Amino acid sequence: MSDSQDSNIQSGNRELTDFPKMVFGVMGSAGGDVPESAREKIYVIGAEVGRRGYTLVTGVAPGLPHDSVLGAKSEDGLVMGISPAQNFTEHMERYASPTRGYDIIVYTGSGLMGREVENIRSCDAVVIVGGRSGTLGEFAIAYDEAKLIGVLEGTGGIADHIDELLEVINKETGATVIGHSDPVKLVELLEKAYLEKVLPGILK
Repeated sequence: MSDSQDSNIQSGNRELTDFPKMVFGVMGSAGGDVPESAREKIYVIGAEVGRRGYTLVTGVAPGLPHDSVLGAKSEDGLVMGISPAQNFTEHMERYASPTRGYDIIVYTGSGLMGREVENIRSCDAVVIVGGRSGTLGEFAIAYDEAKLIGVLEGTGGIADHIDELLEVINKETGATVIGHSDPVKLVELLEKAYLEKVLPGILK
């Protein structure tokens, strides 16, 4: 961040202090065998996002993404869901997806795979927790689109194999991947990376 940007923020320039606020996306297992410790950690991620006044985005899925929603709402955080359905009825009946805890639900009509791109592009930082094939797809999109990616380590699934995946991918895209097993520390590291690497490009 330049000295002029820093001074503008410190002087209370509303354009710089009020916008843009970080948007955290949570991508992870919607079902399957999920360790209770993973649920507890992603709940803390959501709560920390809410406590800091940021927005949480998920694919309006059950499981680990919804645990993060519950955490965010425990701190009165703003939560947005990107639904695969084209309307509320399809969201409930076809996809059996949750609705409570969301301030905004965007109905894409894109299906489970199609909505992933919109999900990723709506976020400043993408958090990978646990995860199976769907989360693998979300990670691949985020990585190819040079996103800031946080990996909640020790939660099983895809999240515990990111280093191996990066070795196999062997491709520089401009993405920043940060891993940590402590949920609060992971949010802090993502916030720091956003302020240092992403925000200056937005404000220039």
